[in-house]
Amino acid sequence: MARAIFIPRELDPNEPRVAASPETVKRLVGLGFDVIVEKGAGLGSRIPDQDFVAVGAATGTAGDAKKADVVLKVRRPTDAELKGYKSGAAVIAIMDPYGNDAAVAALAKAGVTAFSMEFMPRITRAQSMDVLSSQANLAGYQAVIDAAAEYDRALPMMMTAAGTVPAAKTFIMGVGVAGLQAIATARRLGAVVTATDVRPAVKEQVQSLGAKFLAVEDEEFKAAETGGGYAKEMSKEYQAKQAALTAEHIAKQDIVITTALIPGRPAPKLVSAAMVASMKPGSVIVDLAVERGGNVEGAQAGKVVTTANGVKIVGHLNVPGRVAASASLLYAKNLFAFLETLVDKESKTLAIKRDDELVKATMLTDAGQVVHPNFAKADQQPRVEPAAIPATTMAADAAPKAAPKKAADKKSTSKPAAKSKGIA
Repeated sequence: MARAIFIPRELDPNEPRVAASPETVKRLVGLGFDVIVEKGAGLGSRIPDQDFVAVGAATGTAGDAKKADVVLKVRRPTDAELKGYKSGAAVIAIMDPYGNDAAVAALAKAGVTAFSMEFMPRITRAQSMDVLSSQANLAGYQAVIDAAAEYDRALPMMMTAAGTVPAAKTFIMGVGVAGLQAIATARRLGAVVTATDVRPAVKEQVQSLGAKFLAVEDEEFKAAETGGGYAKEMSKEYQAKQAALTAEHIAKQDIVITTALIPGRPAPKLVSAAMVASMKPGSVIVDLAVERGGNVEGAQAGKVVTTANGVKIVGHLNVPGRVAASASLLYAKNLFAFLETLVDKESKTLAIKRDDELVKATMLTDAGQVVHPNFAKADQQPRVEPAAIPATTMAADAAPKAAPKKAADKKSTSKPAAKSKGIA
């Protein structure tokens, strides 16, 4: 008997993505699955029901989840959705478990085997399954497009008979996948780009994209990366030094895009209210970390805020979802690549190998228990999420300095400049 896979329509009104594409449905059918797609599931990503039907899927309703051995989703299922899943079903999604212990415990109580795609290890074998990278790539691109729309001026330098339009100065804070794509996109649009990150390995990548790198390059900076390629949380002393270096730089920028996230913690505060106040009217800040508390003081989730000095702080939710047609195609491929590893090719049956490194890294719950080591006590003792380091600690006061500015600048920036090449 063929196993059934269910692709639901996402219930969150801010989530237009879908967990399958016609291409991946066709390949799932080829693996021997019966695929049921809830009616309308792909409409937010420009995929009509008939496109799924054409490659072998059936359309259904939310009630068809009870038949499914595997449920593929974008976001973690709600309690109401879990009630409709059969015990033992494999549920694969972006689970967002940090700070959501009750939701993790609910997954265990429902008896589902839940996999959190954002925990996929960053190893060669799992590159095609890396949802953080596929979605962050699009978020970095869209952040620049959103910034350009709010900036309402030209980004590239234009020389005309009527005069010269200067290029927009753009500063990218955090050079992960999203940051690198933001650099590349801003450069393609003609902006003058600088970027900063606490990881020394990205300096060369920034420069290879034609941007300049800004950082305090001390001993702590040289060791500021985890084995998995993520940024480490830096000491308060380093954060203060880095903020002092960037404060004056931000005051000269037209566009700032922040992308800094630390797994398991609220987003670090990188841009203080004083820094925002130092920027020119009409400048734009896009905070890609707003859903985790934000990198920018004054950012509001789901809103574009205009400050008293005329700076726009953009806090759009679900930025990859703003390019859902592209994001869904990539996410669906990530899911298929992972699910394929859970299928025995000879018997064409679901065969979850619990000792596999991908399974161990991503499995949240199994057989009624929370099994991921980071959340093992989620069903007993709620985890207290650590507080974000306040911007007053991380960000130096960016208030305008008293004259004489030029002489003071030469003195105060000579030491950091020697350490952080590429300062604009």
